[in-house]
Amino acid sequence: MIHVKLVEKIILEEVYTYLQDPEAGGIDLFIGSVRNHALGKNVLKLEFEAYEPMAISEMKKLAHKAIEKWPLKKVLIVHALGEKQIGEPVVVIGTSSAHRQDAFESCRYLIDTLKMTVPIWKKEYFTDQTVWVNAHP
Repeated sequence: MIHVKLVEKIILEEVYTYLQDPEAGGIDLFIGSVRNHALGKNVLKLEFEAYEPMAISEMKKLAHKAIEKWPLKKVLIVHALGEKQIGEPVVVIGTSSAHRQDAFESCRYLIDTLKMTVPIWKKEYFTDQTVWVNAHP
């Protein structure tokens, strides 16, 4: 029912396969990827690090909170670590439920809360400098 992990590479087909459930009429996915700009500058790539034991623990807490709040069949939270190129997925949040509204609302809650609470940091590589920032937008 809950699947959380930190990975080197996100495989989107695995995400969708995990979220399928015969009782789920709605599957919602949020896929965050590396964009080519931030703060008005060109981004070359990103790098992600995490305090892994705490990140996994916090991700599990979030998943359990979502299940308490919405009637979900499955919850998935996957975040990539390491160096990532433009266009590459870095975070996937997915929920499945009988109805789309629960899937939409829970997925939004999970990505918004993850970015505020889970200890994952990103390093932005610009053409003129490199900066470590937290993973919040």
